[in-house]
Amino acid sequence: MLKVVANEISRTCQTSSRREFLQVGTLGLGGLSLARLFSTASHASEAGKLDFVKDKAVVMLNLQGGPTHIETFDPKMTAPSEYRAMFGEVRTSLPGVTFGSHFPGLARQAHRMAVVRSFAHGNSSHSTASAMVSAGGNTTKACMGSIYPRIAGMSHLDTGLPRSILVTPKTMGKAYAKLKDVASRITDTGNLPESFKVFDPSSGGKILSDMQLNLPKGRFEDRNGLLRTIDDLRFQADKSGTIASQDEFHQQAYDVILGGISNAFDISGEDKRTLEAYDTGHIRIPRGLARKKKNGRAIPGFSPVALGRQMLLARRLCESGCGFVTVTSTGWDMHGNAFGIDDGMPILGPAVDKAVSAFLEDVHQRGLSEKILLVITGEFGRTPRINDKGGRDHWGNLCTLAFAGGGLPMGQVIGKSDKTASRPAEDLVTNNMLLGTVMHTLFDIGQVRLLSSLPKDMQNAVVNSRPIPQLLA
Repeated sequence: MLKVVANEISRTCQTSSRREFLQVGTLGLGGLSLARLFSTASHASEAGKLDFVKDKAVVMLNLQGGPTHIETFDPKMTAPSEYRAMFGEVRTSLPGVTFGSHFPGLARQAHRMAVVRSFAHGNSSHSTASAMVSAGGNTTKACMGSIYPRIAGMSHLDTGLPRSILVTPKTMGKAYAKLKDVASRITDTGNLPESFKVFDPSSGGKILSDMQLNLPKGRFEDRNGLLRTIDDLRFQADKSGTIASQDEFHQQAYDVILGGISNAFDISGEDKRTLEAYDTGHIRIPRGLARKKKNGRAIPGFSPVALGRQMLLARRLCESGCGFVTVTSTGWDMHGNAFGIDDGMPILGPAVDKAVSAFLEDVHQRGLSEKILLVITGEFGRTPRINDKGGRDHWGNLCTLAFAGGGLPMGQVIGKSDKTASRPAEDLVTNNMLLGTVMHTLFDIGQVRLLSSLPKDMQNAVVNSRPIPQLLA
């Protein structure tokens, strides 16, 4: 992401460009040099103001369109045939617990998961339900991916990586540019300024331009010396004192500029076996399927070929200091006009199973299971009864929700649905509980309560959220 590239744009008489000076000297941050920014952040950290940010990260996999709760984690094979999971069930590593048959990999790792069978909010509209779930129903209407950087800070102090990043298929490169996502539904900033919007690497814009340094490589060292001189003058004028040497902060900025962040986005250096474990590129949509459907033109955009790469990138971003990663997978609106349950689940189900299974095993092998919390959800569930097109329709009365890792109690099923998987029968889980579980994982809520810098409505939204009781660590 942070690159030094040749760019012979308009020059001053001193042979440097105005754009270069603005980007290198201030990084678009109101006159702060990058080295100075690290120093300021370090002062805040030394004062103990970031103690409330836990060394945890959340990856939220949003199955866009409304994933069926029945064919995923609540197959309900005791129900009549028009209600039960269309493709049957598979036994899991938890005694007496089954998942939908397209999830054999996750079934083997069910002891690392907590599946919720009683999550409901009652909203069956794509846009409003998506926004509500992503915000955890909080009154500011800001999504959790925006709440996190508002409290924790916009970027990681050591790596400079944005604290909250969106990973869509397009993030993985030009080969996936035609694949769909509806990220706008789950990235609303609500009452927060737009500056807290989840960072989207695929969208370009000002942030990306600020992160790219338009300097010929041969002149970078000269400019580095100039910036060091300027920063030296600023340090001499600083009456507040310093807690580390000027050179330390300057070197930190220098290292970030030279490409530390870009490495996090480059998955090509991963071990071949790791890449193969995540790979969903072989999961293709059958030829001719789109022509058979009323809304078949949309189907090619639902291909899950990038999902494995997205989940691998999510792990890399968490390792590099990103605290909240939002991953999108679309195509789950399985009415039967485009995908139905009958032809959509055999494509999207195995992709999620492979990508998420690889993710869980990967973070386990790397010793990150306690640090990274995976959340799997969507805007709502699907109707209990299968319709006459081999699909299920919108249903907000019971929804898909599952967790893995984060140091929370795993290996359990939370709540219970009724006889037809229509509504919660025990232990209702609400949007506020989803918000509370995520916020309590990321922050020391007792200390967030004391932050005077937070807007009151934001502070109340976080402090008053309540985690799912069964997931209290």
